[in-house]
Formats: sequence, structure tokens, C-alpha cells
Amino acid sequence: MKILLVQDVEHLGKAGELKDVSGGFGRNYLIPKGFAVLATRGQIKQAEERLAAQRKRNEAARKDAEALAARISGLTLNFEAKVGEQDRLYGSVTSADIAERLSEQLALEFDRRKIELDEPIKRAGSHEITVRLAPGIMPTLTVVVHGEDGPSSTPEPAETVAAE
Repeated sequence: MKILLVQDVEHLGKAGELKDVSGGFGRNYLIPKGFAVLATRGQIKQAEERLAAQRKRNEAARKDAEALAARISGLTLNFEAKVGEQDRLYGSVTSADIAERLSEQLALEFDRRKIELDEPIKRAGSHEITVRLAPGIMPTLTVVVHGEDGPSSTPEPAETVAAE
């Protein structure tokens, strides 16, 4: 029996695929549950048109992601923060902060979940960050965190004055 999958079915296939299954499996399980329909010429043609349209949308999205990756690649974002001893920040720079700054620089909305940051940045200095735009498109950018006083705000040891 030839069926056309309407939804993804584990161990069988993805939505839009044409499959050959046993009659009982198709009639008693797949079709009544709404996972598949009987494969007629009309159904097959509609599925092919949907798949072609989906491929076009995916290709356009991939081109947009590649163009955005070219803009992001090599970009440097500067952050100022209060820095304590040993260049540790009093707060942290999170993926939300990076996404906000990236949105300002690129003049478009940017989702914080696309920024691969295992844990917030808690030290001053330069950090390489990967941005996940699409499968296989992952540009890197540089995040530079420095103290509010300047690039290095590590306190100098105080001079001691001997009492006379």
C-alpha cells in the first residue's frame, strides 16, 4: 500500500515522503491516526509542490544567513564593566548583552539563543564568541571587555610611607 506521510513518523519517514507500507499498518494505524493519507496522484502532486516551495524558502534563508555571517565575521564588540582584582568583573557579560549590542550594530533584531556562550563572561579581556545562524553557518566575533577606567584597571599596589 502506498501512503503519503502527513507528519513525521519515527522509524518510518518525514512529512511529505511517499512510503510503501503493509496494508494493515496503513489502514489500521497510520491513516486513522492522521499520520498519513492514501497516495493518490493529486496528493502526490500537492506534496511535491509543498516540498519544492519549502526548498526555495530554505535556500533563501540560507543565503540570508550567509550574508549576515559575512557581516558578523570579524566584528568586535566592546563592553565596559566594573573590574575588581585579577581582572574579574563585578557583574558579567551575558548572551543577552551580546545580542543587544549586536542588534544595535547590525540594525536588526538578533536572538540571544543564537549566541553560543557556555557561561557568562566574568573576566576582562578579549573573548572569541561563536554565533549559530544556520546549520553549518557559524561565524565568530570578538567580545572585548575592559574596565571603566580603561583597558586595564588592575589596581596598582599602594606605596607605603614610613612614619617618622
